[in-house]
Amino acid sequence: MVLCVMDDLMLSIKISGAAKAIGGIDVFFERSPDNVLASIRDKRPSLVIFDLNSARMKPMAALSAMKQDSALASIRTLGFVSHVDVDTIAAARAAGIDQVMARSAFSAQLGSILTGA
Repeated sequence: MVLCVMDDLMLSIKISGAAKAIGGIDVFFERSPDNVLASIRDKRPSLVIFDLNSARMKPMAALSAMKQDSALASIRTLGFVSHVDVDTIAAARAAGIDQVMARSAFSAQLGSILTGA
């Protein structure tokens, strides 16, 4: 199961469509910043995908809290971000994210990302 922390409706539709086309991949979208950690604890995903440019979802706070929680720290994380946003990329790496990708690369590699989850 893949948990996506994002509020981008168009990208959510693209991810859902890709998961459906591949088949056998459950995807859940958390759209409330206050529920991110609870959703991760409850669903125990194999991968958490963060939209690092989403101000509303507070991805850095959620990522940092997740990686500091011993019960959640081992869950794989991937974030996508505008390739020119070097400060956000550095902050995500400092918070402990496992992989950061440019938004365009994330979209291009979505199928392999989902199948690898």
